[in-house]
Amino acid sequence: MIERAKDFAARVQQWRIVRAVQRYLGRSGPILASGLAYRALFASFAGLWVGFAIAGTVVSGNIGLQDAVLQIIAQAVPGLIDLGEGGAIRAQVLLDARVFGVTGVIALVGLFITALGFLHALRGAVRQLFHLPPAPDHLIWSRLRDVGLALGFGLLLIVSAVLSVVGTQATAWMLDVLGITDSTLALVLGRSLSLLIMFGIDYVALVAAFRVLSEVALPWRYAHSGALLGALALGVLKVVGTLLLGGTSSNPLIASFAVILGLLIWFSLVCQVILLSAAWIATRAHDAGEILDRAAFEARLESARALVREHGLTDDEPERPGFWARVGAVFRAPGRG
Repeated sequence: MIERAKDFAARVQQWRIVRAVQRYLGRSGPILASGLAYRALFASFAGLWVGFAIAGTVVSGNIGLQDAVLQIIAQAVPGLIDLGEGGAIRAQVLLDARVFGVTGVIALVGLFITALGFLHALRGAVRQLFHLPPAPDHLIWSRLRDVGLALGFGLLLIVSAVLSVVGTQATAWMLDVLGITDSTLALVLGRSLSLLIMFGIDYVALVAAFRVLSEVALPWRYAHSGALLGALALGVLKVVGTLLLGGTSSNPLIASFAVILGLLIWFSLVCQVILLSAAWIATRAHDAGEILDRAAFEARLESARALVREHGLTDDEPERPGFWARVGAVFRAPGRG
């Protein structure tokens, strides 16, 4: 029985999901996720204010579109917007937001600092899980790219809201044509449609984070599998998010700041899912012997050669045949030479 248990444990250690979790833990993933959650919390408040202030002129005359945008954000981050069941921000405050004035200017500056800081930290965390050095930081180009990604995500929310409104109306029309008046069925279909739209948002955002933000020449098949798993995990979090965060509001010791604490817990869970997805991608790429950053690989190999030369070792020693080949193999997956 002991031998069987050891054999089973050895097999479990070889599972890719187990090795991905080990990579996540070994690269300080939980600590990185905690730091990202802290940055995301403040970036979300500034982003909501500026986003609604700018988009307010577009959706101000469309109550259905306003409700759809609020519902999508509330489902993406449970407890952030108060839609009648409690939350950190009242919906009417967002709808009344204006980008002009002292409050709007402060929020705009806060968004620029916090959002770009979050994206910069996320880039570094993903590259660390990929076992890559920090990306070259070009002061202007890097910031412009990050601003473009942030604006693209905001535009994605608006498009998703439009799709949600159109999908809801199409569902109601179809049920009416079929003569189905069951409100429960309509509610289930509407909820399913919202979750499907949120899945698409998460998938696109994760692909952008792994391929564009991290500045890694990542093959599409790896980015696709990691983003797919991450989007599914985030979908499960959104479904059970209220249950996960319910304990914070029921604790009388933290009732005065339960909403903020709940949001911090939520962002921590989301950031852990993102980094675990990155660890899964890195593990798959390592198993296939992929070199994600040729320049970093060559620099690391040259450092190993310099270390060997410093200690007076050469490839000509008879007891060390193929020494440089074995040094290079340190940076490649088993089975690739």
